[in-house]
Amino acid sequence: MHAQHAALDRERTWSDDTTHAIHESQTLRIEHVHEAPAHETTWTVAAYETPVSDRMWVLTATGATPAPVLQELLDHLADGDGWDTAIGAPVDEKTVTTATQPLSDAGWKHTVDGRWIRWTSPLGDAGVQFDAFTAQHPSQNLATWTVWAGPGPDRPAWTLTASPNTPSSLLADLSETLAHGTGTRHPRTAGREHRTSLGTTPPATPAVAASPATSRSR
Repeated sequence: MHAQHAALDRERTWSDDTTHAIHESQTLRIEHVHEAPAHETTWTVAAYETPVSDRMWVLTATGATPAPVLQELLDHLADGDGWDTAIGAPVDEKTVTTATQPLSDAGWKHTVDGRWIRWTSPLGDAGVQFDAFTAQHPSQNLATWTVWAGPGPDRPAWTLTASPNTPSSLLADLSETLAHGTGTRHPRTAGREHRTSLGTTPPATPAVAASPATSRSR
């Protein structure tokens, strides 16, 4: 591994129920809960300005989230680009446009319903929802973005949520993955077999660039 890169250290809890991956700067942490039900949170990614500060942003994914979607997430984190984000500022129109441009380019249906802004795939089997009200409270780690795929938003096969300060570049990468149809086709199975068929075996945790740690030296 190149000298300028540092790997995430993996630590398993004594019960073996959870795996934690922590960047050497201790400002990016990933938690994976083993054997969680498909509809419950299995992955949690959290970023911090310093090792002892509150979260800057948090992203979660349920157990049935397909491996290619998780891999895109991990690849983005491995690139070390976009960890840092403005704290305390409301999410603006430019941020939303950047995060969802791949969906617009792919012809996803765009609708506005009060506080909710939604993008839905042409086949109606996936969508992204943005909560404009929650976005105005960036100091809180509330679910502002919701990504889903499956029969419908009320019966998703899997969901991914993200707080207001989640980097728009990360959301754009995930949008690009969805725009290409990744993770939007689901076999009619259930339970553990359902999770397995969706390819939920955790991808190998890649190396993460050390540069974000340097960028936070203020």
